[in-house]
Order: sequence, then structure tokens, then C-alpha cells
Amino acid sequence: MADEKGEEKDREKREEKSSEEKSWDEKWRRDPINTIGWAAVFIWAGLVLLADNLGYLDSLPLGNLVVPGTGETIDLGAWPLILIGAGVIVLLEVVARLLIPEYRRSVGGSIFFGIFLIALGLSNVISWTLIWPLFLIGLGLWIILRGVFRKR
Repeated sequence: MADEKGEEKDREKREEKSSEEKSWDEKWRRDPINTIGWAAVFIWAGLVLLADNLGYLDSLPLGNLVVPGTGETIDLGAWPLILIGAGVIVLLEVVARLLIPEYRRSVGGSIFFGIFLIALGLSNVISWTLIWPLFLIGLGLWIILRGVFRKR
């Protein structure tokens, strides 16, 4: 009797593990865009950090931006470039979701997150006193557009 219960528990654990593996594989097949997006973010971050470690960012025009009119230079650095690139990748994922009907889903949070990452990356170039109001205006416009174009 105890042996049967032990075997039953072992079988349930194997089935549970098997269903977890199936769910991951099934999730990948159903929605590869999310996985590809995160992989692209990690690859982008690795490439930027590698370029920074090898000194390539110092020689790029993006490494030291000159503010028009003042002549002041701003060192953009690796992390702001990573954040800006990640935001662009998230927004490209949104575009892919909107263009490919079988992967379409709600993208409001992704738009919000992508714009936030870009704004955070640009915080060395653009003052937060300008970024936050623009961010709040964009959020308000998104809420209005979402309400107007919501499917009923």
C-alpha cells in the first residue's frame, strides 16, 4: 500500500515536470517575439559593454555628444546606450506584435516601458525637468487614445 502511494507520487512528479517542460516549449512556440526581444536586449547590452571595455565607445561620435549652441560635451556612456537600445528593442517588439496578427496582444505596458527606458537613457542629455512632463503628457495621451479606440 505504501509502495503504491510512493509510486503514484513519483508518477505525479514526473508528469508535473513534463508538463512544465511542455509549457515552456509551448510558450516559446506560441510567443517567440517576447523571447527574441529579451535575447536581443541581452545581446545589445553585451555588445555595448564589450565595445566600452575595448575603448570603442570613446572614439564614436555618440560617446561624446556636443550640445548645440553651448559647445558643452556630454559623455553618453555605456549604460545610457544600453537603456536607449533596450527601449528601442522593446518598441520594435511592439511594432512586430502590431504587424503580425497571430502574435497580437495588448502592447500598452510595453510602449510605456520602452519609452521609459529611452527617457532614462537620455537623462544625461535631456534634463529630467523636461523628461517627466513629456512622459506624463504621453501617458495621458495613451490613456485617451486607448479609451477612444477600445473594442466594444
